[in-house]
Amino acid sequence: MKFLRAFALSVVPLCLVAYPVSASTPKPTLEGRAVLPAATYAPGPPAGSFFAGQTINGISFPTPSQPVEGFSSVLSGRTPGEFLAMPDNGFGTKANSRDFLIRAYYIEPDFKTAKGGTGAVTVKDFIQFRDPNGVIGFPIVNAGTTERFLTGGDIDPESMQRAKNGDLWVGDEFGPWVLHFDATGVLLEPPFPVPGSLVQPTVPGSLMSPSNPFLVPPDTATQPNSRGFEAMSSTPGGKHLYPILEGATVVDADTRRRFLFEFSIDDSEFTGRVWQYHTEQPGYLVADMRALDQHRLVVIERDGGRGLTAVFRNVYVVDLRDVGPDGFLEKHKAVDLTAIPDPDLISLPPIHAGDVRLGDPFGVACESIEAIHVIDGERLLLGCDNNLPNTGRNPSFADDNEFIVVKVPILKSLN
Repeated sequence: MKFLRAFALSVVPLCLVAYPVSASTPKPTLEGRAVLPAATYAPGPPAGSFFAGQTINGISFPTPSQPVEGFSSVLSGRTPGEFLAMPDNGFGTKANSRDFLIRAYYIEPDFKTAKGGTGAVTVKDFIQFRDPNGVIGFPIVNAGTTERFLTGGDIDPESMQRAKNGDLWVGDEFGPWVLHFDATGVLLEPPFPVPGSLVQPTVPGSLMSPSNPFLVPPDTATQPNSRGFEAMSSTPGGKHLYPILEGATVVDADTRRRFLFEFSIDDSEFTGRVWQYHTEQPGYLVADMRALDQHRLVVIERDGGRGLTAVFRNVYVVDLRDVGPDGFLEKHKAVDLTAIPDPDLISLPPIHAGDVRLGDPFGVACESIEAIHVIDGERLLLGCDNNLPNTGRNPSFADDNEFIVVKVPILKSLN
């Protein structure tokens, strides 16, 4: 790994960009929905031995093989209609996810739309992330094997981008780090930590969460657990990555501030450019982000609710050239995911008796809506991390994995 330079917080030039939006712009609409049952498994060893003997919300542990769950990122696949969806670390912590293998699955949703479709999701083959060359720099769960498959006891992958050469770049929360894999899932370089000086000039070393294996007492964590790179975008052409912190840093008195960084793929290092993003409330999270073009990004900001308590999850458009007088990126709301018009009632009928937030309007009810993909200039694909075995749309059952397509005409106006 290249030596990381220490940068002071760079000043991003102020450039206000006008966004004329007509009052006649059509509202967002739900165009498609596909659901993958919570109890979906792929080949591999059982997982969830931490919960052995328990049945939680209908899921018995350990599971018969590897669960296909918890999608935190989605990219285009190899053919039209196919996508590459990546789960996170499994069950939420290092301790309970040591037997959850880190993968990305090729999936093919048959979206239910006004014109038809089954609403089912086909799970195909997968990419197995691994460290056969021992470059990660710390002990891993499967250190004694030749393959050195990575598990949820090692990393917590939350965001993923594909470079122009096919390599996969992953944003992680346990570091927080940026991780570099080839197209087959082999780790190519040690993790790239975030220089602490990028958020505060006096912070030595790099940002570290309590789960960072390099954190040695009496040093203390500078980033709360599970508040790392939940979201990461890249520019078209793949020159830069833009990871953003899900939550505020420990040292920051402004608990609504989230730092967005620029990382050079060619140079394999953070460039020193930093933007600031304000959430609507201190407890709200930046859940995922994707580029519309070289400057504009769509950002999911959400609360921590689920089911009927999921009351805030907006998609905003930000422009890296559009920084307000307060020094923070200007936000322009594109769609409220708690109340998406469903005039064709494609979300009905319920899959399970007791499902909530269906019909017109349709509401995203999963605890963690944290995958977004730009299909075209006015359509977004969004996916849920169901946090197996937690509940969500139904109070009695483990939440299914949902994928929805939302038509957002206002995206054409915000340019």
